[in-house]
Amino acid sequence: MLTYREVFRVPQFGALFATGALQGAASTTGGLALGILVFSATGSPLLSALSMFGSSLAQLIGATLLMSAADRLPPRAGLSCAALVFGLGTAVLAVPGLPLPVVFAVVLGEGAVAAVAGGVRYGLLGEILPREAYLLGRSVLNMCAGTVQVCGYAAGGVLVAALSPRGTLLVAAALYAAGAAVARFGLSRRPARAAGRPSVAETWRTNALLLSSAPRRRVYLALWLPNGLVVGCESLFVPYMPDRAGLLFACAALGMLAGDTVAGRLVPPRWHGRLGTPVLLLLATPYLLFAWRPGLPWSLVLATMASTGFSASLLLQERLMALTPEASTGQALGLHASGMLALQGVAAALAGTVARWSSPATAITVMAAASLVVTLLLAPGLRRDRARGTEAPRLPVT
Repeated sequence: MLTYREVFRVPQFGALFATGALQGAASTTGGLALGILVFSATGSPLLSALSMFGSSLAQLIGATLLMSAADRLPPRAGLSCAALVFGLGTAVLAVPGLPLPVVFAVVLGEGAVAAVAGGVRYGLLGEILPREAYLLGRSVLNMCAGTVQVCGYAAGGVLVAALSPRGTLLVAAALYAAGAAVARFGLSRRPARAAGRPSVAETWRTNALLLSSAPRRRVYLALWLPNGLVVGCESLFVPYMPDRAGLLFACAALGMLAGDTVAGRLVPPRWHGRLGTPVLLLLATPYLLFAWRPGLPWSLVLATMASTGFSASLLLQERLMALTPEASTGQALGLHASGMLALQGVAAALAGTVARWSSPATAITVMAAASLVVTLLLAPGLRRDRARGTEAPRLPVT
């Protein structure tokens, strides 16, 4: 089994890691600042949740119309240009008096770009690392994201207090610009993985082929639905505890970091296929206890415990990689990421709506229960596929 040190010795991995860390820091600090800004202006849990997670809804636009670009753009140019777009958009959000429709237009535009950028990033990871090292490499990136979120949400709370939400958004824009510079000067020039021009028709064709196989389709659903519904729980941290939301987000990120560390480095490969469903159940179960409206200490413990379950995505991605040809890796992983984030945006909207008519604690409990039900419905099919050793038909390479 490879070690983390050996993964970092692979050329180009360090630059990809640094790019992701800077963009993750920008996303967490900027997202928290925007959520607080919108909640302060409107008092609406729904609008606050959508401001932080609504860009995920636009992932559907990228997934259905633009995703063929993930394998047809040179990775360095794609990642650096996307970071510049994020930085510019975040700077616009800091403009005083910006109307809410403009705020959400910018948020949705960033989400559409993020869908393609995710496919480019994870496709490049598959090029940089050999396939047997992909799970460990993705684990490192997820651990980085978890660490950055812990620090980013904590720092974001401090920055909001010290600089105001708008000042924090400008800091986030600068971090995006730094990420663009690292991508441009730290990554080497590589050709696109697939020939041809990106198009809506090509995006639809490959997406249809990716989803045409029942085993692969079940993996996608398991990657999208339970995860997304639990993010609906997290989207209510601000209205649940407005003055302690940063701590809740930081503890949730800490739990995700711990789960990814265990799944990526400590769990033997022979157990990867068996642990997906139990870990998804762990993802949702602690949030059921929010029905009793726990105070801050117990809320922090429950959020940390639940977020260890996000490591199920690592285990399921390994299965998805086994069912996907290299030429379509970027689009397959981009479809996973954009579908997952889109469902997170839908869940955030649903959670905000439930909270509006009940309470944040009730809505958190409802979203957790829905995640558990979906996991239990998907479990028999995933278990049958694993027992049969089912392999989906390979996609034609164009």
